Amino acid sequence: MPTITLRVNRKNHTVECANSSLLVDVLREQLRLTGTHVGCDTSQCGACTVHVDGHSVKSCTMLAVEAQDAEITTIEGLADGNTLHPMQAAFQECHGLQCGFCTSGMVMSTTELVSRNPDPSEPEIRHWLEGNLCRCTGYHNIVRAVQTCARGSRGGTP
Repeated sequence: MPTITLRVNRKNHTVECANSSLLVDVLREQLRLTGTHVGCDTSQCGACTVHVDGHSVKSCTMLAVEAQDAEITTIEGLADGNTLHPMQAAFQECHGLQCGFCTSGMVMSTTELVSRNPDPSEPEIRHWLEGNLCRCTGYHNIVRAVQTCARGSRGGTP
């Protein structure tokens, strides 16, 4: 099996994996970063979303070998020590979750949205979330969390 080096959450990891190994499987099974979830295996649900070089990627559709030399961030790497990332804090504050299964993918995806567009409208947020499915909520509190985070990043009251 080939050996690759992945840079995940600001740390280098050397792993052995088949050329056909999916990034989500390497993250979960070898690196034990289980915040990235496998929900559908077809890239429909978004629970496996991570950042690769700052862009949201569904890790169930990317081979681990493709991620070599990229900067990968998982939900575990968003926080700064014990300080939650503003999007994580907004999801917590606004109750933007129920069962929590989709939450890591939602947070990762919407973090990229706010980095690209610091003032997204509700329709823009809802459109951005089309690739992330939640079976428990009506998305209202998720949208509210993104708006809260965006207000905070613009210097407003989160």
